[in-house]
Amino acid sequence: MGVFSLGICLTTAIPTYSEERRCQDTDTGLSLPSGFCATVFADKVGHARQLVVTPDNTVYVNTWSGMYYGNDKPHEGGFLIALRDTKGSGKADINVRFGPTFAEDAHGGTGIWLYKDWLYAEIDDKIVRYKRKDGQVEPAGEPETILSGMPLDGDHPMHPFAIDAQGNLFVSMGATTNACEKENRMPHSPGIDPCPELDKHAGIWRYDANKTDQVFSAKERYASGIRNGEGFDFDTSGRLFLTQHGRDQLREDWPELYTAEQGFELPAEEVIILKEGADYGWPTCYYDGMRKKRVLAPEYGGDGMKIGDCEKFEPPIAALPAHWAPNDLKIYKGSHFPKAYQGGAFIAFHGSWNRAPAPQGGYNIVFQPLSDGKASGDYIVFADGFAGANKDPGAAAHRPSGLAVGPDGALYIADDKAGRIWRVTYNGDPNAPIEAAPAPSTEAKASPSALPPEGVHPDAGAIANLPVPPGSTVEQVALGKKVFHGEVGGGTCGGCHGKDGIGTPVGANLTNGMWLWGDGSLQSITNIVKNGVLKPKQHLGAMPPFGGVPLSDQDLAAVSAYVWAIGHQKKG
Repeated sequence: MGVFSLGICLTTAIPTYSEERRCQDTDTGLSLPSGFCATVFADKVGHARQLVVTPDNTVYVNTWSGMYYGNDKPHEGGFLIALRDTKGSGKADINVRFGPTFAEDAHGGTGIWLYKDWLYAEIDDKIVRYKRKDGQVEPAGEPETILSGMPLDGDHPMHPFAIDAQGNLFVSMGATTNACEKENRMPHSPGIDPCPELDKHAGIWRYDANKTDQVFSAKERYASGIRNGEGFDFDTSGRLFLTQHGRDQLREDWPELYTAEQGFELPAEEVIILKEGADYGWPTCYYDGMRKKRVLAPEYGGDGMKIGDCEKFEPPIAALPAHWAPNDLKIYKGSHFPKAYQGGAFIAFHGSWNRAPAPQGGYNIVFQPLSDGKASGDYIVFADGFAGANKDPGAAAHRPSGLAVGPDGALYIADDKAGRIWRVTYNGDPNAPIEAAPAPSTEAKASPSALPPEGVHPDAGAIANLPVPPGSTVEQVALGKKVFHGEVGGGTCGGCHGKDGIGTPVGANLTNGMWLWGDGSLQSITNIVKNGVLKPKQHLGAMPPFGGVPLSDQDLAAVSAYVWAIGHQKKG
């Protein structure tokens, strides 16, 4: 057990939240519809992925570590966290870590669920369960292994899951590649047909939540063709909803078939209903939200218009903006929020990287109205402001990743960037209509141009502080920064490597002076940009040549000079 194991037990009474105290914490940075307010329930708990809330208001959170977070040093103690507010303040005053630790070679996980008197959690390649009692914060005893041997390779090694009332355990096995190409994420690489990944990846598997020591195998597959299923929940009729991450890099890998704008907006993210034996189309088809149909992928003979046999695959019940990354979904079955929200889905969007050089999107919570298993209206942005000044995977302050609804109807939101948990409540008209959140007050509003030498643009003057590689000029470095951020030539570098090259989960930090593929010279950097990186050493994302866009010789030289400059700048 973790080093913070305390064995705390409490009474089972749910704390009372007075109307006066619900909104006292107004400095949360979030923008919400009128009548809603948020408190920071807990902070800096680690890379918080998904969470659950018990009938006695104990919040359990699963946290993760590893390559996705730059292999930073995890917190002390276990990867599972129990949180409890005993004072009714909207903030946890008890925080207990338990479960396997990094020192024990564990790396945590994403999935977590409550079933009967058990807490189920994903830890590495296993799903385990802990016996728990109401009033007991930390579960007692050692965990039991329910399932082991889940695959951890490839682009999507997380395993969210759900358990129904009959004890069926549904677990996601994400695809290892973008579109089952022969060379993952490389331009014009054809798809493998049939795709061998579908044996053990890209689908949902079903097991028995009441049975211990099950071992993953291909034969328990329940549904197929799901590239990366993340957010599970059941409605009151027992239908199982799931969010689906759409594929990436249509424009970068097939620039002759897709415009830059199509690359930003295709394909749609999806909400699907799981059906036994159903196929949802990956990798041969993707969902075009503008045409409202599945379309043949270019790796399998598509040209952006061809349908092929894609109509045979199950369609989504709702389509949402491309590349926003829906990491969790919860059907609102509480009575605390206005009646118009009941039965609809809250969806946590982790935020995009593949909309570069256009502005990134997501980093928010949306509400999708539902009725009888179908979308009954357009989605609205329910909560915004998580990213702060930068909607960028490397520079965002927070990235929503998990959702849970408490027994009192409060909505909990988890962030895996800085480890914050918010609690959202409502104090208003129970008959109020669904309303979108106003624009966040903290959103960056940069001036469109800079006047020399320092101007009014927040980045003005930054180039003057950068070193210049031998043989280059300050003007060339300045042009390279524009190419890097997509202001010139359609460059996509900032999508993977983040604002000013500070790194993201899919792309290396270019500012720390560590060179994985060369000696840091201008020539070696130029060669890497020109040839791409097929098999990254320490990151999830492969890099196509030129980042997937046809850069001119001038733009190639400039962006290489800029990367050299930010990698050789003095710190401090």
